[in-house]
Amino acid sequence: MQTLDEMRDRCLLTDEQHAEIGAWVSQARTPEAILAMPEGLWRTLELASVLMDVDADLRREPPLSGP
Repeated sequence: MQTLDEMRDRCLLTDEQHAEIGAWVSQARTPEAILAMPEGLWRTLELASVLMDVDADLRREPPLSGP
């Protein structure tokens, strides 16, 4: 929910979208249920994620461990 709150605070989600996505995620019991989010909400969430660069950590090289 913290990420959703940040998306709303950055005006990437409206209050209504924030509430709808939050309600969907809260009632979903499995990752598959989250992925079954209505297409319009999913596209909105996906765009906000891209604009926030949510996946940046996944593209970052792991730090080299010391000796």
